[in-house]
Amino acid sequence: MSGLHLQATIPSSNPTHLPQQFHRSPLKALESCSAMSELQQLHAHTIKLGLSTDTDTMGQIIKFCSASKNGDLEYALKVFDGIPNPDVFLYNILMKGFWRMASRPRDAIVLYLRMLHDAITPNSFTFPCVIRACCVDSAVREGRQVHAQVLKFGFGEDVVSSNNLIHMYVNFLSLEEARRVFDKMPSRSVVSCTTMITGYARSGFVDEALEVFESIPEKSSVLWNSMVAAFVQTGHFHGAFALFERMLDEKVVLDKFIAATVLSACAGSGALGLGKWIHFYIQSNEIELDPKLASAIIDMYCKCGCLEKALEIFNGLPSKGLSAWNSMIGGLAVHGKGDAAVKLFMEMEKEKVAPDHITFLNVLTACAHSGLIEEANNYFEHMMDFYGIKPRIEHFGCMVDLFGRAGMINEAMEIIEGMPMTPDASVLGALLGACRVHGKVELGERIGMEAIDLDPSNSGRYVLLANLYASAGKWQDVAEVRKLMNDREVEKIPGFSAIELDGNISKFVAGDRNHPESELIYAKVDAVLESIRKVGYEPDINEVLHDLSGEDIETPLCYHSEKLAIGFGLLKSKPGETIRIYKNLRICRDCHCAAKLISEVFSREIIMRDRSRFHHFRSGECSCKDSW
Repeated sequence: MSGLHLQATIPSSNPTHLPQQFHRSPLKALESCSAMSELQQLHAHTIKLGLSTDTDTMGQIIKFCSASKNGDLEYALKVFDGIPNPDVFLYNILMKGFWRMASRPRDAIVLYLRMLHDAITPNSFTFPCVIRACCVDSAVREGRQVHAQVLKFGFGEDVVSSNNLIHMYVNFLSLEEARRVFDKMPSRSVVSCTTMITGYARSGFVDEALEVFESIPEKSSVLWNSMVAAFVQTGHFHGAFALFERMLDEKVVLDKFIAATVLSACAGSGALGLGKWIHFYIQSNEIELDPKLASAIIDMYCKCGCLEKALEIFNGLPSKGLSAWNSMIGGLAVHGKGDAAVKLFMEMEKEKVAPDHITFLNVLTACAHSGLIEEANNYFEHMMDFYGIKPRIEHFGCMVDLFGRAGMINEAMEIIEGMPMTPDASVLGALLGACRVHGKVELGERIGMEAIDLDPSNSGRYVLLANLYASAGKWQDVAEVRKLMNDREVEKIPGFSAIELDGNISKFVAGDRNHPESELIYAKVDAVLESIRKVGYEPDINEVLHDLSGEDIETPLCYHSEKLAIGFGLLKSKPGETIRIYKNLRICRDCHCAAKLISEVFSREIIMRDRSRFHHFRSGECSCKDSW
């Protein structure tokens, strides 16, 4: 940022070409400027008028060059370097341009250091910009030094500076430091509270987020929404619903932002009843259906098992944003409708809607769940060659999953070996799962240990490896994996199945007898199993030996959580009604077999959403075609 010969960059011009108002008010003319060519002419004449050192005039020129989408930051820098004694106002404008418009946060920090070197005292507009630059550049050490200078220069009680410090420390995952800034603020804004709540939620500290929320006596709708979102982000859906109910009791207006957040909670937990109620409320109160809300409604119906309703909403949108297309394609993918997802993507291209990385992730997922190998290969190349979208690790993971499901282990390995980044545990986990299914024990053992090393606290990695050993009868190795889990104090995720009836969600775990109607439920399950035994059901004893995925292996197979939820659904719903179940883990093979037979014997459609996809059981068949 050394001084440059500015005059060489300014074109000569005729004063008669200038707007008439420039002669009356140069500042107003500069404010209405819309192009660099015009700006350069105006700049030339400010110099002729002797305004080259006028702070307001030069500030307007630098502001246009550094803040306008039609500007030129390098030109702004040349103008700045030509000013003998730039003041804090000019420094602030240029710093803001560096971090906001040009994505050059490091240059903003360097410019701030130059300002201090030149003995220019920062003001309240300086620090928010510099703090944000430290945030973007992940400049932790510099950020703490700037914090010290905020206090040194007397801006410790400035709300905007404090809000930005909280944001910075949250971004650095330094929540204790963020909380210290928050607690020392004499007055807090909505931004202060929402930033703190969001920071806690991002790190999984929902109780701390709730503490901040409850400390605010006057709660705006933004704060309510932030706290509901915190529950959703941490997977505490019941907390989100309880808070939403409290909102309604306290007469907080349900706006489009809160509606979208609660709909995401419904999608996450399978709470179709509440999701329908919110959709009805939106329609009845004519709440604006912006792209985010429209996508939330579609996503809710997809993830609650109502694919036809989601398609109805999607097709009825007067204009479809990218998020709506993504939600609908993603919904078709998790329901195993690969051909329909690909067809919808082709319609999206015809509508000239540019896809993003999420679109292609959904398309590749759809292909993986439906075994569309050729289509997946084509779209993987299409993403790069036609749209210039570089595959992320999730896209490579989809391709590994696709080939693994098809038993094409060598092709899956080629994908991993050709990745430009190091494969993570989820990519290796996809291959490990395929090794188990297709009996590749030696390769699976190596991949399994790599996955565990990458993600040592995730019980799923140990489970996959142990199941691989169990399927090969290597029981000593199974015992060693279990011992490794115990030594590292890795806890298995408890499996559960949930069902919503009449707006109430009932959750079951294997062998669960805590439900108030457990005796009736168990009697119903026994009767159901007796009925399907007559048409050929035999419990898969191997499943008891192999299933280490979170269901209690000591619990009799007939009382797995899936069967308890189905039994409760048959007990409480009307004949012919669809039974919808949400399961947090992968459905076991025995329960999958039982659900198919139950759908046939009892003439019921059972829609079960497990960890990765939907299973539609109807007339003795499943939509996944026994591959999941």
